[in-house]
Amino acid sequence: MEKKVYIPEGVVKRGIRIYFNMTKELIEARELILRLFIRDFLAKYKQALLGIAWAIIMPVVVIGAFIFMNRSGILNIGDVKVPYPVFAILGLTIWQLFATGLTNTTNSIINAGSMVIKINFPRETLVISSMAHAFFDFLVRIVIVAIVLAFYKVVPSWKTVFFPFTLIPLLLLTVGIGFILSLLNCIARDTTNVVSLITTFLLFITPVLYQVPKSGIFAAFNRYNILAPLINAPREIVLYGKISDVKSFLISSFISLFLFLFFWRIFHLAEHKMAEIV
Repeated sequence: MEKKVYIPEGVVKRGIRIYFNMTKELIEARELILRLFIRDFLAKYKQALLGIAWAIIMPVVVIGAFIFMNRSGILNIGDVKVPYPVFAILGLTIWQLFATGLTNTTNSIINAGSMVIKINFPRETLVISSMAHAFFDFLVRIVIVAIVLAFYKVVPSWKTVFFPFTLIPLLLLTVGIGFILSLLNCIARDTTNVVSLITTFLLFITPVLYQVPKSGIFAAFNRYNILAPLINAPREIVLYGKISDVKSFLISSFISLFLFLFFWRIFHLAEHKMAEIV
């Protein structure tokens, strides 16, 4: 007699096919993502005295400090070929997309604790909607960047049309890391503080507000810092019309895609356990 053994097809055994199911779930949950974004947006700015102005105030304060240090001789910015405020505000605007996105996504599951416990829905929607808030702040800052460009009479390259595409790897990296950090934050609530500390440290050692160093310890570090080309490439395409280190940008983009897919899968596999640990 022939024997047949039936093995349940769990999510772990689906291989690459799981990404089609995950993507389908996200597409079907697009309205939920929008509703979560609107809800959190209204809650965030409802009782804030300065409201959305905070998206502008902090970058201006940081850039002001760097301008002061540069003019005082404390810090050598290097030859950026454009007025320094233009260089700095564009770099910081791109950086804040990463830093703010990382903080928002890290807190996304914890902030929706009651929903996670009571309702069955794709938890990825919480991470994506949190990232959408960081992207909205980014769009507000881009308006300020445009004003600064006009003030200093800096004409962007026509290749600026490719600017949104150069941001995709940074977005993928941010959401990917956000997936895993949101899980860690469910286990250890001080993950948010660690993220804030690390992003602040990275701001000063990543060429966000200064040119990529040619030599020294910062130069050695940034050869392996995947954030460096992801910040520089979008800025260079706007200001100079070219990417100075295409190879590093492509390598960093590939790593970002890999991390996004890898951490997304881990997050998806852990979804059914979230209600127990939130």
